[in-house]
Amino acid sequence: MSEAEPEKERIAKRMARAGVASRRESERMIEAGRVRLNGQKLDTPAVTVGPDDRIEVDGKPLAAPEPARLWRYHKPAGLVTSANDDQGRDTIFDRLPRRLPRVMSVGRLDINSEGLLLLTNDGGLKRTLELPSTGWKRTYRVRAFGSVDEAALDTLRQGITVDGENFRPMEVTVESGIGRNHWLELTLTEGRNREVRRALDTVGLTVNRLIRVAYGPFRLGDMHRGACQEVPGYELRGAMRGTLSRHKDIPRTRDANRRR
Repeated sequence: MSEAEPEKERIAKRMARAGVASRRESERMIEAGRVRLNGQKLDTPAVTVGPDDRIEVDGKPLAAPEPARLWRYHKPAGLVTSANDDQGRDTIFDRLPRRLPRVMSVGRLDINSEGLLLLTNDGGLKRTLELPSTGWKRTYRVRAFGSVDEAALDTLRQGITVDGENFRPMEVTVESGIGRNHWLELTLTEGRNREVRRALDTVGLTVNRLIRVAYGPFRLGDMHRGACQEVPGYELRGAMRGTLSRHKDIPRTRDANRRR
């Protein structure tokens, strides 16, 4: 019986697993000439690598892939989710605890939104959690100004088209209201750009506060604004168990804080 071939993978995937950047960002780094493979500069990401290949990024050896880890972060309003902002605004990465390794956000919250934002050190896990096919719902508490019309909200429950984009049906519940300000809870299965604000605008409601309270099985709970907590490895493994059959590239996870 012949010895099994060493497992190979796309170089951008390896870089993402090592926490360098997402796959897409890694591909851009390769195309920019910032990556060398076994001493040779790459100009295309269409390359597979094995465990013995030497990869350098900006002249530094690529670190070995770390176990996939996940954090819950209570994003305050007023911070940009991207790593760099061309307008010089503060980003979440300016405020994260220094003890964290390099992390990437799972999806985004716009500058005026707050609440639960998931962070990970693994590009493969990030991609999986962002895919609509993962089936994880996003839940928001929303304060909106205007008149609530149940018939209009039913159009959101059935799915609507906004500026040529098809929004999937939403779960919408009216929680309370004082005057013309109302609190609602919305649950989505996608995370399109400013989806909640744009959808409510079509039914005459203007969002003046938006808080994400859940992303899949992970909840904001009573976390203080600006707090960051790691999800234990066993909890992450349990949450991912139902997606393993659909996404073969989900990385292995372990509890990084477990005693050895």
